[in-house]
Amino acid sequence: MRLVVDANILFSFFNRKSTARDLILSGKMTLYSPEFILKEIEKYKGEIMDKFSLTETQYLVVLNIAREFIVFVPISGFIDKIREVAEASPDPKDVQYLALAMKYGIPIWSNDKRLKEQSIVTVFSTEELIRFIE
Repeated sequence: MRLVVDANILFSFFNRKSTARDLILSGKMTLYSPEFILKEIEKYKGEIMDKFSLTETQYLVVLNIAREFIVFVPISGFIDKIREVAEASPDPKDVQYLALAMKYGIPIWSNDKRLKEQSIVTVFSTEELIRFIE
């Protein structure tokens, strides 16, 4: 199964006890995310390290593992879909996820309830994804 993952899923990957981490590491999915998310992760690095009690080394190891399981796509790979999805997005921060999902014709994995308000792309929560995979 191919999916676009959003920031909240990727942030939870840093939690060694998260279901999202287990799902990502299962290898049952091919995952994509807009490249900008790497800057978001760096921006919140301190908070991520504090929240999940990670050392700098642990943070870097987890980030490198994420890079092995998630393809980070530059905006140039889906920019042609930005305008198409911009009006449908319930939040301007979600436009790139929607555009990437539209470009590849795949769903989004997100626990953001507002993202489900749009009707152009299917959005699975972690709970829904577990049921779908089983």
